[in-house]
Amino acid sequence: MARTDAASRVIAASIDRVYAALVDPEALMSWLPPDGMSGRFERFDAYPGGSYRLVLTYADASAAQGKTTVDTDIVEAEFVDIVPGVRVVQAVTFVSDDPAQAGIMTMTWEVTAVEHGTRVEFRAENVPAGISPADHAAGLNSSLANLAEHLTGSSS
Repeated sequence: MARTDAASRVIAASIDRVYAALVDPEALMSWLPPDGMSGRFERFDAYPGGSYRLVLTYADASAAQGKTTVDTDIVEAEFVDIVPGVRVVQAVTFVSDDPAQAGIMTMTWEVTAVEHGTRVEFRAENVPAGISPADHAAGLNSSLANLAEHLTGSSS
């Protein structure tokens, strides 16, 4: 059965600044990797039909459960839909020999102006069975905290 995981957060920044951080590769590398990981893009073309290849590396390989190697997750993604100031939709696949990591996960990032800033909502649909719900929730929330820190200098 397909699983959907989601997380959201209000960030004290304008919708334009938040949205820009969702489509700029340099900004993404400063906030997207969850705690305990670093990342780099091997390619990045943000337009509908464009794609990226992201290599995420665990800081502590002994505690890692990498999807591609013992200490890395490699992500191949295609931008399905980009609506400036509204949403970014990606079709994401993990490079892995493990069938539990197989399938195309749809990641949707939506931004909405609210009274004290911008609500950012992440939704992951068709999450591979091999991704722990608790670990995924922690990763999504960690990335949102990193985004808040990136934009405002405060993770709270």
